[in-house]
Amino acid sequence: MIHETAIISPEATIGENVSIGPYCVVGENVTIGDGCTLKSHVVIEGPCTIGQENIFFPFSAIGQRTQDLKYVGEPTYLVIGDRNTFRENCTIHRSTSPDTPTTIGNDNNFLAYSHVAHDCVVGNHCIFSNNGTIAGHVVVGDHAIISGFAAVHQFCRVGEHSLIGGCTKVVQDVPPFTIVDGTPAAVRSINQVGLQRRGFTDQDISFLRRAYKRVFLKKATNLTLSLADLKAADSAKNEHVKTLIKFLETTERGVIR
Repeated sequence: MIHETAIISPEATIGENVSIGPYCVVGENVTIGDGCTLKSHVVIEGPCTIGQENIFFPFSAIGQRTQDLKYVGEPTYLVIGDRNTFRENCTIHRSTSPDTPTTIGNDNNFLAYSHVAHDCVVGNHCIFSNNGTIAGHVVVGDHAIISGFAAVHQFCRVGEHSLIGGCTKVVQDVPPFTIVDGTPAAVRSINQVGLQRRGFTDQDISFLRRAYKRVFLKKATNLTLSLADLKAADSAKNEHVKTLIKFLETTERGVIR
């Protein structure tokens, strides 16, 4: 299942039922789990550990060294989970620091030309549309969607179940459960359709809508005061609203409103 034109390092570890197509290159210290598919012209460098049943389309470049100018050549890492799809010309870089590997979870879909930079952490079931880009040290929560040509500044967080609109410039944290769009980015609404598709109850969505009105429709009010108002409301007892409150309380770059 390995094409004769593929170049595989003797120091790479290849699992069972792995298909490696024409002109692929797998470097040293790369571990590829069972059932993965490399279509053709895929380049994977290490140290990199890849889980099971991932699919890599032509010209995806995985595990390349960080572009961070602080990097001085020490071993750094990329860890990829299971059942991810990496489309054409997708780029995923290793970390700058050995202590914070670039980490990709499970069941994510990275479309053509999308980019994950050094030291990022991407959760599960995320979608990066064409040319969706995150800079270094970005954390992306589960079920987040980054639309085409959207760009996220380094050290930002993208909250779970959020949606970033196309061509959006993100320089602060994206609150979970919301839709963020525009340049400069602004919170437009809760991600109601996305939440419904993922099985959120009507009651959960109602509580999140109330929280949204208290925090994001009163942009002139100081965030600390808006949070205090939200924490005193009945909706604060809901588990998803608690997640939102914790996210807002722990921001370091500030939160898009």
